[in-house]
Amino acid sequence: MTMRLSPIPAIPQGEEAQTGRRPIRSFVLREGRLTPGQRRAFGRLWPRFGLADRGPLDPPTLFGRRAPLELEIGFGNGEALATLARARPGHDFIGVEVHRPGIGRLLATLEREGLDNVRVLRQDALEALPRLPPASLQRLHLYFPDPWPKQRHHKRRIVQAPFVDAVARVLAPGGELRLATDWADYAHWMRAVLDPDPRFRNLGTHGGFAPRPAERPLTRFERRGQGLGHEVFDLAYRRE
Repeated sequence: MTMRLSPIPAIPQGEEAQTGRRPIRSFVLREGRLTPGQRRAFGRLWPRFGLADRGPLDPPTLFGRRAPLELEIGFGNGEALATLARARPGHDFIGVEVHRPGIGRLLATLEREGLDNVRVLRQDALEALPRLPPASLQRLHLYFPDPWPKQRHHKRRIVQAPFVDAVARVLAPGGELRLATDWADYAHWMRAVLDPDPRFRNLGTHGGFAPRPAERPLTRFERRGQGLGHEVFDLAYRRE
């Protein structure tokens, strides 16, 4: 099977068109203008690293090899994703993000550092995960998702039952789900959703939370949160 690469996609609006209602998203597009460098990166590099926004994803076809596969949802500027790809050249990575400036920055990083083990998907994560084969991921990373702190917005949090079902399908037995947040309320929300699920085992050794993994770099976003006095909570779960 040949995987078609596509032009830079818009975020799909099919659900809204079919139901006549705005779908609940875990993100809001508040991106600014692309810098000239980001725009050039898109034009030159999306055909190389970008993935089509529909159809099944076949990892061996995408990367031209069979290797352990990891996926990061909401990679921001790509700092953590590029660090992981650099540290594990024998693994392949898919990054899912909707904000074009961050994608543009990651594309430039991938070219500059010669990282050919990363592919990028601009799509809602809940639409992307069903496109992967079952049990195809060794790790799934979700770092600092939007906490939606107001109670009336909690329905927008990505860590909900549909997300957990999607993750359980794509994680191989023994695979790991890694999460981090600097909102205590969201950290406990994550545990309330995941801890009772028999498909996952909490690997935390610090009162149910995990130490910060050495593989996860201290990103600019995280440093900013720490500067505001936010405690960071890491969580780790193994697929049973």
